[in-house]
Amino acid sequence: MERIDRFEDLVALMDRLRGPDGCPWDREQTYTTLRGYLLEESYEVVEAIDREDRAALREELGDLLFQVVFLARLAKEEGAFDAADVVRGIAEKMVRRHPHVFGGAQADTSDEVLRRWEEIKRREKEEADGGGSRQESGSVLSGVPRALPALQKAQRLSTKAARVGFDWPTDGEVVDKLAEEMEELRSAVDAHDGDAAREELGDLLFTAANLGRRLGVDPEEALERANRKFAERFARVEDELKRRGVPIEEAGLDRMDRLWNEVKDREAGS
Repeated sequence: MERIDRFEDLVALMDRLRGPDGCPWDREQTYTTLRGYLLEESYEVVEAIDREDRAALREELGDLLFQVVFLARLAKEEGAFDAADVVRGIAEKMVRRHPHVFGGAQADTSDEVLRRWEEIKRREKEEADGGGSRQESGSVLSGVPRALPALQKAQRLSTKAARVGFDWPTDGEVVDKLAEEMEELRSAVDAHDGDAAREELGDLLFTAANLGRRLGVDPEEALERANRKFAERFARVEDELKRRGVPIEEAGLDRMDRLWNEVKDREAGS
């Protein structure tokens, strides 16, 4: 087989897979069946980035690109669009939204670039809707995918609102708001009010995501770091119990808590 190293070569390969003499599995796939693979490959790209594994990143980017080509092929079969339309569309969008690079506009800071990006995006939406009002053509918050993880969505929503001035003046006020939401959650818990507790927990998490945004910390990444730290520490507690010959089911909270603190102390010491 000839070497494949161009985008159009990959498109041709997909045409072959979906063709009459191609692969039975590939010919059976639909938008719905590919949805899960698209999400999985996206997360594997993120995992390779987190591990700083460039070889894995190259491979996972290829897998993700294959899903893009696959979905474009399905659309071509419907007569909706093809891979070339996808490339052309994103290239034209990037040129339109970077007038400070491809036009005569000027933007000296990232904040200016982001504000102009949102302005151009809203204008494009209004034009696509026939020049209707902002309410008819979409909110400032439009464009945030519904399928985003909730914590990441909170960051994106608050970022869009902040770009038009709807934000706390200082980081300290967000911390104060976080404490306020914590007290409201405590009151709901003390009252054994499950519905109120759910709402207050959501408010607490949303405020925490806002604080992360202001501090330049991705809340999704921060939570994932906390997940990994918890898993690693708990695994050390399990190892220590095994070393002592204590079944974890019989260890009890007090013993596990002592071991947990020992693990933390060793980490601090190292």
